[in-house]
Amino acid sequence: MTSDHDAALDAALDAGRDIRVLLVDDQELVRRGFAALLANEPGIEVVGEAEDGAQGIAETWRTRPDVVLMDIRMPRMDGLDATRAICGDDRLRTTKVLVLTTFALDEYVYEALRAGASGFLLKDTPPRLLLEAIRAAAEGDVLISPAMTRRLVADLVRRPVSRPGDPGPLDVLSEREREVLAEVARGKTNAEIGAALFMSPLTAKTHVSRILGKLNARDRAQLVVIGYETGLVSPGE
Repeated sequence: MTSDHDAALDAALDAGRDIRVLLVDDQELVRRGFAALLANEPGIEVVGEAEDGAQGIAETWRTRPDVVLMDIRMPRMDGLDATRAICGDDRLRTTKVLVLTTFALDEYVYEALRAGASGFLLKDTPPRLLLEAIRAAAEGDVLISPAMTRRLVADLVRRPVSRPGDPGPLDVLSEREREVLAEVARGKTNAEIGAALFMSPLTAKTHVSRILGKLNARDRAQLVVIGYETGLVSPGE
C-alpha cells in the first residue's frame, strides 16, 4: 500500500523530474536569496514565487509544486492559514509544505505541524539542512530543526494526552504498527526504523503507509504529533 504522494514521487523519479519548489515570503530579498541557493542545486527547480498566503495558494494551484517553502508572518493571509488550506485540500495531496520563519515561537511549531506542514525550520538554518529538508519533504518525511524539536516536545508535554489503555485513535493499529509509529514519532527515517525493529527499509515504508491510511494522517509530520498527543512516546526516551 502506497500513498498518493508515494506514487507521484515514484513517477517523478522515474521520469527524472526535478523537485519542484514554490517560494512564499513577503520579503522579495528573502525569496531571491532562496531562489539563488536552489538554482545551483541539482535536482531542484523553483517554479514560482508568492508574496503572501493567498497568492501562495493560487500559485500552488497554478504550478503544482512538490514542496512549498512557506513563511509564517505575511500580510493578507499568513503562512499558517495558507498551510491549512493547501494541506487540507485532497486535490493538492501531493504538495508538501515546509515552514520557514525567523520566529522561534513554540505555538508556531505546533500549529504548523497540526496544519499539515512537513517540516519547520528557522531562516538561519544552514543551506545544507534546508536542502535536506526539501528532499525529505518531497519524499514524505518530516524534518524539524533540533532546536524546534525540543520546543515542540516541551509544548506537547504541557497538553492533555490520552492515557495508555484509554480508547483512542491507536486502537486501529496492530502492535507492530504501534512500534513503527513510535519510531516515526522519534523522528527516525525508514532506514533507521528498519534497523531498530529488524526489518527492511521497504517494509518500514509499507508499515508507515498503512499507518497513515488507518489514522487518516496526511504525512509523517502528523504522525509525530499523534505519537506525542496519545502518549505513545514521551520526551527523553
